Amino acid sequence: MTQFNKWITILFILIISSGGAIYAQNTQQSREELEKRKRELQLEIEEASKALKNTKKSSRESLAQLRVLKNKIELRSKLINNINSEINFINGDINKAQRDIKTLERDLDTLKKQYADLIVYAYKNRSSYAMLNFVFSAESFNDAVKRYEYLRQYREYRRRQAGTIVETQEQLQTKIENLKNQKDKRSLTLKTEQEQRNTLEKDKEEKDVVFNKLKAREKELTADLNKKKKDAAKVQAAVRAVIRREIEEARKKAAAEELARKKAAEAERKRKEEAAKKLAAQKAADNKSNEANNTTVAANPPAKEAAPEKPVDDDKPTRSINVLEATPEALALSENFEANKGKLPWPVANGVITGFFGRHRHPVIETIWMNNDGLIIATPKNEPVRAVFNGVVVNVYSAAGVGFAVLINHGKYFTNYVHLQSLRVKKGDKVTTGTILGTALTNEDNTGEIEFQVWRDINLQNPQPWILPK
Repeated sequence: MTQFNKWITILFILIISSGGAIYAQNTQQSREELEKRKRELQLEIEEASKALKNTKKSSRESLAQLRVLKNKIELRSKLINNINSEINFINGDINKAQRDIKTLERDLDTLKKQYADLIVYAYKNRSSYAMLNFVFSAESFNDAVKRYEYLRQYREYRRRQAGTIVETQEQLQTKIENLKNQKDKRSLTLKTEQEQRNTLEKDKEEKDVVFNKLKAREKELTADLNKKKKDAAKVQAAVRAVIRREIEEARKKAAAEELARKKAAEAERKRKEEAAKKLAAQKAADNKSNEANNTTVAANPPAKEAAPEKPVDDDKPTRSINVLEATPEALALSENFEANKGKLPWPVANGVITGFFGRHRHPVIETIWMNNDGLIIATPKNEPVRAVFNGVVVNVYSAAGVGFAVLINHGKYFTNYVHLQSLRVKKGDKVTTGTILGTALTNEDNTGEIEFQVWRDINLQNPQPWILPK
């Protein structure tokens, strides 16, 4: 093998080794992500179970109970998929362990055969006379020394070979034990997966029972839905009216500030014109005085005229993306709110989303569509509702069917907290992240429920991408 080929071979081995290390690292990361998601799903299922327990305190079935059951079924299905992914990893470990065991067994057989050959050879040449004859039959002293060194190295190699056999046997035993542990782990995980499937079937059966009972109350549900649509329309109208008022006030304030700035700029321009006229008159008077006195420039050089001030373009308009961001404070608040997208805390410490933003088919009456302006969150009774970001309370209002609502301004963004049964803030209050606004309204299931909305100007946004994922 040439020197070049040796280097190519070494480089190839290094690439393969590094690739294997990267694969192992990615596998480890995937396992860590699986474990993390598994814990998160288990916590969400626990919260859903608590919410379901609270809804069952009601005397009869409700849509909230059906939504919690559906959410719980979805979470448990995700957990089962997570467990199946974990089983796939374990199967991969088992297959790798089996391959390693076969390789070690082959290596051990080879080592034992080689060692047996060494023992046979040593037995046949065990005579001290044969050893001495082998050394002293050398043609020269140097050759005799080399033969002696060969015998010494041979004995050392035989000793090392025995040690390698013992070490390989230990590695093989460790791999066998690891394989057994992996198989035990797989059996336990498969058992857990089956238990989750059994529970999932029970949840589905319970959901079907609730669904059928609600289906029998279709007329009542339709009337209730129509009432909720009217209530939601009132909330939307109230929010848009307040936001339009805020926009108009911000526009008036910006216009007044712009007018004041222009007046100040005009006054400054006139002042500069008057100063320039006075400077020109003074210069003309000085020139006449110099001509009358016949004063030479060389004898008395005139003072260097000050350079005229560079005009300032005071009429250059200050552009703003949005009138609600006209002030530096409002702009900074908007930018900070945007920068925290996906990081905002939940408005309640304990809660489960039972209604998602946007248009959805009715869970019972499939011919009817529902539209949620925000996230419907089931929460324990009397749960504190908190502000998700710094801002100013611009409206506190109440309406039939929705309880109290609090609207908070965050620059060009607004958060709206609907279905509160008590209030801790008033219009004009400055709030920070975590400020308690009130408590959740108790619904027909005798449990808490709120609606959380996010607005950009007068346009509704999906709140889910803004809050921390669970």
